[in-house]
Amino acid sequence: MSRIGKLPVIIPDKVKVSVQGNTVLIEGPKGKVQKAFDSSVAITSDAKNVHVKPRAESRVAHANHGTARAVINNMVFGVVNGYSKDLEIQGVGFKAALKGTVLDLALGYSHPINYPIPAGIKITVGENAQKNPIIKVEGPDKALVGQVAADIRHFYPVEPYKGKGVRITGQYVRRKEGKKTA
Repeated sequence: MSRIGKLPVIIPDKVKVSVQGNTVLIEGPKGKVQKAFDSSVAITSDAKNVHVKPRAESRVAHANHGTARAVINNMVFGVVNGYSKDLEIQGVGFKAALKGTVLDLALGYSHPINYPIPAGIKITVGENAQKNPIIKVEGPDKALVGQVAADIRHFYPVEPYKGKGVRITGQYVRRKEGKKTA
């Protein structure tokens, strides 16, 4: 049995948790998150804790046991503190701007890239000390924040020769040497 799964998820005072079947809805100061879990785990909640137990002694139940507990813990953390990822854009003429609920990116293509911002995600655009655009992706859902950051990065991944592209702040990019001439 999972050592992580055995531990109860402690619910802070500001958070409301409702469990209906295998769907968990958590509301807090930063927003609300809802997730449906596999039927191989039983999820129960009382006033201060959420408990996850495997329904059977099968491999699937034991595999989902710790995972479900960790995801519920991340949901509670997200509605209290929130998650964020910073993306940095490097390249001459590469820009980012917010236009309502659309992120407008100029990444060296012949056309602008318009990325619609999903519900529950807040995006802000700023600059760092080197005047490179910084995109901050924030939200209560850890998976959605990571997916939005990955989608934005996918438009122009960092290339290894000049280092141009969209990267997560602090990401190491192994640089390559260009062609040598005689």
